[in-house]
Amino acid sequence: MKKVKITVMKTACYPDLMAQYENPIDHACDMREGQVFLANGWRKPEGFCDSAWESISAFVMTLAHDGENFYDGWMKNKKSAMISCNDGFRPVSFYLEALEADAD
Repeated sequence: MKKVKITVMKTACYPDLMAQYENPIDHACDMREGQVFLANGWRKPEGFCDSAWESISAFVMTLAHDGENFYDGWMKNKKSAMISCNDGFRPVSFYLEALEADAD
């Protein structure tokens, strides 16, 4: 099993949708563009958003187990994926890439 690097590529925020549909919440998302996490195999990295992990974990698991070439050539790097979390108000895009390093 391999380690998987997770990089926060883009964050978005849709205040118009939040104002219209979301109940106010105190704390939503701490992700920052350029932030990097390292998944040790299938394990969620320390400090990683639980909701975002639910969105990307299947792809991380596949990459950690030497899976590649999602959707028949979708990504230039066949050992990577660009996946967004499922928060419709504050979506975050993550670049996932399998590393050569074995998981602990």
